[in-house]
Amino acid sequence: MADPQLFLPFRLRDLEVRNRLWVSPMCQYSVSAGDGVPTDWHLLHYGALARGGAGLVMMEATAVRAEGRISPRDLGLWDDAQIPAFARIAELAHAHGARIGVQLGHAGRKASTHPWLPGAPSGTVAAAEGGWPTVGASAVAFGELATPRALEAAELPGIVAAFVAAAGRAVRAGLDVVEVHAAHGYLLHSFLSPFSNRRTDDFGGELAGRARLLREVVRGIRGAHPELPIVVRVSATEWTAGGFSLEECAELAAWLADDGADLIDASSGANLPHAPIPVGPAYQVPLAAELRRGPLPVGTVGMITAAAQAESILATGQADVVSVGRPLLADPQLPLRWAHELRAPSAAELVPGPYHRARFGAAG
Repeated sequence: MADPQLFLPFRLRDLEVRNRLWVSPMCQYSVSAGDGVPTDWHLLHYGALARGGAGLVMMEATAVRAEGRISPRDLGLWDDAQIPAFARIAELAHAHGARIGVQLGHAGRKASTHPWLPGAPSGTVAAAEGGWPTVGASAVAFGELATPRALEAAELPGIVAAFVAAAGRAVRAGLDVVEVHAAHGYLLHSFLSPFSNRRTDDFGGELAGRARLLREVVRGIRGAHPELPIVVRVSATEWTAGGFSLEECAELAAWLADDGADLIDASSGANLPHAPIPVGPAYQVPLAAELRRGPLPVGTVGMITAAAQAESILATGQADVVSVGRPLLADPQLPLRWAHELRAPSAAELVPGPYHRARFGAAG
């Protein structure tokens, strides 16, 4: 393939990313001290992904408040003391030619859970074990998790301020991009969904009210950081009638373009415990294709496991970038292999010098 789109540069505002194969954010549950500070595990993990040839490495869900962590072992950017460890990772990623971002989030009613690790229990962490009370758009529990306290309207400016402050810390750490996590049933998504948002104030009701908190977050970050690329991850559908729908998401994406977002990262589901999600190869790509009819570029993710499959998604205009998750856990150097398989002109230059004797081609 003379010039595969997967390995062409992509621009977010003034930031050039070397290719369109990106690392999807994946929780590592590896903060043993419970202080939100990245550890040597994170340095090794993200350094390997940057060295492996990806264009943009998106760090995992990182809480804007301590009580916004999914688990006690999650990353955070709610305190200036956390900045140096992020800066160390950013410097390493840049040394390998990659761009690096961070997914900023608040877990809302899905916070204070046990980490998703082998042998760990499931469910809400008890207060005696280091857990904490959770909050949400409304007092509606997710499955068997603890019922959250509904946030008061007077508390919501503080949530916005926490996202803006965390974005500022990301900039000070040298990170290139922030992704606002408005998917998977976490706080911002819980406001978007009629299933979890039963408010009767200005932050509930019709889509304009349910989208208000997310839009204020994006506008707040854009106002504080005019040049910072902002990605917004959405659950483009909840796969259940009566929930946040693809049609509503398309309308939201148009609003987010006006608010200063730069790209929509299209995922789906995870706000209902038993939604009938049709999981299969590239199952979320049609969602991205529909959102791409709007004003913003779109990324897609989900069971994209082969170079030709990823390239076809871009070549047929269904998305602008492709993010990969679990296959990169199995092989952090997957982008190098795919670049050689597609015979990208940049394939050789993506390989670190000390690895020049390696065989990354299909016959290797």
